[in-house]
Amino acid sequence: MASLFKVGNSFAVQVLLPGNRRPTIRLGKVSDKTAAADKRHIENLAARVTRDEPLPKATSAWLGGINEALRGRLVRAGLIDAAPGGDVIPLGQWLDEYVAGRADVKGSTHTVYGHTRRNLKDHFGADRPLSAITPGDADGFAVYLRTVANAEVAEGAKAKGLAENTARRRLGIAKQFFRAAVRRGLIDRNPFDGQVCQVRENPKRQHFVTRADTEAVLAALPDAPWRLAFALARWGGLRCPSEIVRLTWADIAWDRGRFTVHASKTEHHADAGIRVVPIFPELLPYLQEAFDVAEPGAVYCCPQYPMHFAGQMYGKVVRNAMKSAGVKPWPKLFQNCRSTRETELAETFPVQVVCAWIGNSPAVAARHYLQVTDAHFTRATGAALQKAVQQSSKTACNADSPEGARPHSHTENQHCTPVHIKRVGPLGLEPRTGGL
Repeated sequence: MASLFKVGNSFAVQVLLPGNRRPTIRLGKVSDKTAAADKRHIENLAARVTRDEPLPKATSAWLGGINEALRGRLVRAGLIDAAPGGDVIPLGQWLDEYVAGRADVKGSTHTVYGHTRRNLKDHFGADRPLSAITPGDADGFAVYLRTVANAEVAEGAKAKGLAENTARRRLGIAKQFFRAAVRRGLIDRNPFDGQVCQVRENPKRQHFVTRADTEAVLAALPDAPWRLAFALARWGGLRCPSEIVRLTWADIAWDRGRFTVHASKTEHHADAGIRVVPIFPELLPYLQEAFDVAEPGAVYCCPQYPMHFAGQMYGKVVRNAMKSAGVKPWPKLFQNCRSTRETELAETFPVQVVCAWIGNSPAVAARHYLQVTDAHFTRATGAALQKAVQQSSKTACNADSPEGARPHSHTENQHCTPVHIKRVGPLGLEPRTGGL
């Protein structure tokens, strides 16, 4: 609680803080209404300090608009922190500076940065002092992401949160933003430390793309380049669109039965994101078909769309083909193609070989790609179940055989007939009783 009182012509607020401290914050010559509003905001600041409660948006906005004199009194009272040099850095300013300064990251990463920056500004307000965000506020931001942060909800519809893994990724980016602020000396601690940011596997979204569905989709695609693009994802295990749009005819070593893939996602690794993949028998016809129809001097194998909007168009065209073929769309359209291919290859080749071809690590493959299918259960239990059924049948036939009879052979067991059982006559089993 805070107490509002007048000192001469000015108002002041006294608050109770840990350690039985009771600092007094002078508000200056303000109206009664302004003094009452300032008191409520100071109470919110005190609640954050004493109980680690999230700071309301209105108080964050108020902090962004107060004069330096009042800000200094709040700093001296221990209600807010000041950055080195006494400067208070607004959240929006820091986010803009950090994102603009990361010219070393890819465009897709900048896009993810932009989504997280927007979420942080929407939730806290761009004027919120960077140092005023607490671990409790970070908890509130995590709830916000999971409940109301989805910008794709139609206007007037109920707010909707992000998917769990999307929320975790954005919490990880937020933690990165604030970690950089700590390293710059702008704040003393990272309020997002302790947030769970690791993306977890989601078996419910895994789908094994059958060969029948694959062939149906391929047959429904409009032309050879489109068929090759889908075949590269399904039979080659390439990432779509990033690896497919970069594949050139110069990367195809026809005489050696292999091709070279350039992965932008892993180009920072020791292998510079370059791997060599076999021309699998399933892939060869589509590669040859696209080569035969390519224009003289063509560079790219799949030149349909440039990288900056290929992802949307590839998904749109393939989903249209699925609709035409009567194939039910599956989640994570292209990632499940890679997952299915890696699962198939793992049946035949060592895991280190499969991972080298697909372009991930055994740990990532085991956690996010390799699937357990019905075919695995059938292979594991099929022979055992057949043997158990046959044994059960043999036991039943032997139990019905006359005592001392020769046991049936394995072949006979499959067709044994209880011929020793006779139908009971109309007079029953007992002898007739005289007089009846």
